[in-house]
Amino acid sequence: MIFSEDRCINESITTMPLGEAGITVSFGKTIAPDIHRQVKAFANYLEQHPFLGMVEYITSFCSVTVYYDPLQVRSIAHKQTGGAGSLSYQIVAGILQEMFAMVNLNAENKTNLVRIPVCYGGEFGQDLEYIASYHNLSVQNVIDIHTSGRYLVYMIGFAPGFPYVGGMPSQIATPRRSTPRLSIPKGSVGIAGTQTGIYPIETPGGWQLIGRTPLALFQPDSKIPSLLQAGDIIEFYSISYEEYQAYEKGGCS
Repeated sequence: MIFSEDRCINESITTMPLGEAGITVSFGKTIAPDIHRQVKAFANYLEQHPFLGMVEYITSFCSVTVYYDPLQVRSIAHKQTGGAGSLSYQIVAGILQEMFAMVNLNAENKTNLVRIPVCYGGEFGQDLEYIASYHNLSVQNVIDIHTSGRYLVYMIGFAPGFPYVGGMPSQIATPRRSTPRLSIPKGSVGIAGTQTGIYPIETPGGWQLIGRTPLALFQPDSKIPSLLQAGDIIEFYSISYEEYQAYEKGGCS
């Protein structure tokens, strides 16, 4: 494997310093399941085998960024070599490169299937009719297409518990709203370009809203506050307004 400080060589894995206490490991430049598999495999290895001086890691669509304590990293290297040694970035890059010999980046990751109920249209999906008109489809066509997909969670970001997913059928891909809304209720399900997603908390946003789920994606009092994790598979299914209300009251599953 080839590591580069500032550029990608062919399709090789590359590293780049991020300030004085971070390093980004890039596995490619496209949003794709095979790249996600490598990101997930490497992140899992870091979780189980953190190196001395590592603070945390953050995954994205195509990369893993590792933050570390430069002083601790350099002190460890100094004890091992007896000299000043290399820059902290170079030390960490070497540690990570050694890790790649220990992890199978192409191993299939264990996935969880999460089925998410959605009440489509009406007050919950103000933009559903617009999306149907944009694609010359009926409202039911849009719902059927949206619920027919299996969606891979690539990462969590933007807001606590917000899933960035891939796999939405291209037939209903729709541009963002020209003017974002100042407030979108939690649980809102939307479409933006070729992506679909769920707002876990109330926040401004420009996605086209098609429905709402009664599931709580962000659970701050739980040990793991995000219902969804990178690598999960999502399936949406349609429920009625009455089922939505019953679900919120705990009478539907």
